[in-house]
Amino acid sequence: MLRTAICDLFNIKYPVIQGGMAWLSTAELVSAVSEAGGLGIIGAGSSPPAWVRDQIHRTRQLTSKPFGVNLMLMSPHCQEVIQVILEEGVDVVTTGGGNPGVFVPRFKQAGVKVMPVVSSVALGRRLERLGVDALVAEGMESGGHIGETTTMALLPQVVSSVDIPVVAAGGIADGRGLAAALALGAQGVQMGTRFVCSQECIAHPKFKQKVVEARDRATAVSGQPTGHPVRCLENKLTRRFLAMERAGASAKELEELGVGKVELGVIEGDVENGSLLAGQIAGLIKDIKPARAIVEDIMAEAEAAIAGLGRLCQGQAGG
Repeated sequence: MLRTAICDLFNIKYPVIQGGMAWLSTAELVSAVSEAGGLGIIGAGSSPPAWVRDQIHRTRQLTSKPFGVNLMLMSPHCQEVIQVILEEGVDVVTTGGGNPGVFVPRFKQAGVKVMPVVSSVALGRRLERLGVDALVAEGMESGGHIGETTTMALLPQVVSSVDIPVVAAGGIADGRGLAAALALGAQGVQMGTRFVCSQECIAHPKFKQKVVEARDRATAVSGQPTGHPVRCLENKLTRRFLAMERAGASAKELEELGVGKVELGVIEGDVENGSLLAGQIAGLIKDIKPARAIVEDIMAEAEAAIAGLGRLCQGQAGG
């Protein structure tokens, strides 16, 4: 059985982490992933602190296994959510949307393990010096807010630059992706889009079906002028964003267009006028099944892929 440093760090069975997706990573999904042996992550997004506290309580009612909270640093409620995390004694915090360095000492003093998402070597090094426990190196293939470097290029550079465990994210949805990430030095993988298509995820069925129907070029990136580009499944809204960008729309105009669109798409099911956050790997996802089956299938596929590589190497040595 594959067991890595991430498993030991977080006291989990498998090196599979569920991305903390805003609106979608609720207690239902989080507990199911943790119960399956991975690490479930509540997606705080821009939600108020009372909602985050309720999700923590609900998750604990559903599982006794470790789980975490993803802190969105751009949230207007960031400070209050941090206080909730500290008061509730959450096991793990992942962060996105900026540099969490100023908050790291508070988490570490409280015994909370910290694993920021990074899209550059420089930020990874800086956060290691501040004492974070691990990093998620996320490539631009991922859904939602993205950086500029692909997972395959970013991951080994981050791994070679730090001495703490690194988790790969972006463009991973099956065991082959896990095996590839391990080969590049990762200690595990984080997946969001794959878990959208789990039975426990509260995403609207129409959104899930759009992911299942997606092909390899089904996503688009918009919002470049705002400084916070976002990858979604292409639809009327993304085409409108891109048309406005070409016409020279201001960052403020683009931000105003985006208000409320994630909830409209992923929860209310307006798949043409809402934001359907999804990664490029959506084209590989062809079914909706329980989170436990997703985790167990990934592990079995990864072990088979690694065994196949071993046989390949033995065959070449014998030849």
